[in-house]
Amino acid sequence: MKIVLSPNPYRDRGLRAAQGAERILKEAGVQTRICLPFELDGSSKIELPHKLHYCNMAEEIKDADLLICFGGDGTILHAAKTANAHKVPILGVNMGSVGFMAELEHGELSLLSKVAAGDYTVEERMMLDVEVRRNGKKLHEDIALNDIVITKGSIARIIELAVYGDDVLISDFSGDGIIISTPTGSTAYSMSAGGPIVEPTAENIIITPICAHSMSAKSMVLGAGRTVSAKMAYMTRKTAYLSADGGKSFKLSGGDVVKVSRSQQVTRLARVTGRSFYELLNHKLGGKS
Repeated sequence: MKIVLSPNPYRDRGLRAAQGAERILKEAGVQTRICLPFELDGSSKIELPHKLHYCNMAEEIKDADLLICFGGDGTILHAAKTANAHKVPILGVNMGSVGFMAELEHGELSLLSKVAAGDYTVEERMMLDVEVRRNGKKLHEDIALNDIVITKGSIARIIELAVYGDDVLISDFSGDGIIISTPTGSTAYSMSAGGPIVEPTAENIIITPICAHSMSAKSMVLGAGRTVSAKMAYMTRKTAYLSADGGKSFKLSGGDVVKVSRSQQVTRLARVTGRSFYELLNHKLGGKS
């Protein structure tokens, strides 16, 4: 068994959690490789332990049985595209604040002995494909595990959108933008904008307006087989941007059509604790047990 350990050095200071996991797994006879999720820039003040050997993620993931990420949900989102390309499950160790996608807290590393024994399950999460079309031509495409977000570029201005489900108008409104999310992403930006919490293993597309200037613009939950389109109205001295899972933004122009549909790709998350989603909600959102 081979497991890739991917610590976010900004979260896992000194890579202490990753090193602890490495000791537990090696004692159980598991091969491990430590791969950073991204390259540190020259201005970074993060110091990495010199005694560790750092490997290339793109190479090591090819024959890995599991990828363990140490960080927050952002670390898992960053790793998902690489892991999904090789159908490698991801197990998250939460080193952040909320971490809905992480299976373990940093104080639960001893449970990795169950992983070494093969005592874990794999849960599939749906993803979304997105493309931007301008005058009928595709200019941009991406994929998301959490959400596709269209937001305004200027604080003082709003944008106008018409939203369609399978080419039938759902709503047109002006506001700060819109979030189109998966059930996994329902507990992220969508929830903060007033959207519903949806069980992450469900198969739905959630549409949540951001600060809409309309009483009729409400969050909606659609079937996973729908294609959601958001058409940008003409924008005079306005800008809007699209991003997938909080990644690099793509600048939109008036008349652009953003099409979102269920992806054939899925993200595989490893589970070892047996905790239910409802327990997780109570724990993460401060509810009573």
